[in-house]
Amino acid sequence: MSGHSKWATTHRQKELVDAKRGAIFTKLGNIISIAAKSGGDPATNPSLRAAVDRARDASMPKDNIERAIKKGTGELGGDQVEELYYEGIGPAGVQTIVKCTTDNRNRSGSTVRHIFTKNGGSFGAVMWNFDQAGIIMITQEELTAKKIDFDEFELELIDGGASDIERAEEGVTIYTALSNFQKMQDYLKSKDIKTESAEIGYVAKEKTSFNEEDTAKIEKFLEEFDDNEDVSDYYTNIAD
Repeated sequence: MSGHSKWATTHRQKELVDAKRGAIFTKLGNIISIAAKSGGDPATNPSLRAAVDRARDASMPKDNIERAIKKGTGELGGDQVEELYYEGIGPAGVQTIVKCTTDNRNRSGSTVRHIFTKNGGSFGAVMWNFDQAGIIMITQEELTAKKIDFDEFELELIDGGASDIERAEEGVTIYTALSNFQKMQDYLKSKDIKTESAEIGYVAKEKTSFNEEDTAKIEKFLEEFDDNEDVSDYYTNIAD
């Protein structure tokens, strides 16, 4: 189901920046605030650095970024942002983990539940089929610009701690154990290779393919999460 691969989701979120800039900035600000709870200096906090880079790529104003960091470190008053996870079964039985960054857990919980139920799904335990991992994406344009020999690059990534590497038309996705996530980012930085995104996420152990009819239902379901400012990410067992 290539319609909602991780690359497709990334591209759609970028398109939404222009269409719904305010909502996207709210979403990115919440992600920054959560990351800043572990330290407000991007130089020593890789999660914050990745969140700030993502916000800059979306042309989020510097003042907004700085305010989000201060909110996360507690320098600003107001409701604190928290990170919440919801898990359930969506249309066609797709297993889904939804990550929310929000200052209102009641709103987020009811909204996510509503999206599940209106699409024929429900909350339920699926975390058993997912492992946490570092997920790093590099565009094909970046690989081409740096004149990277992929076969050689792949071996270097494996030596650097990559647990899995997926190559697609849009670029390469690198998966790492949590213990190797920062090491991999440092390696790519030393090679002056720009990443499209770098995050800690969930990867399904067993993935499922869906037919065309189910794919349309699932895409509609997931696009509602894309459009919701409380939802910062989601993970599925879809086989790309």
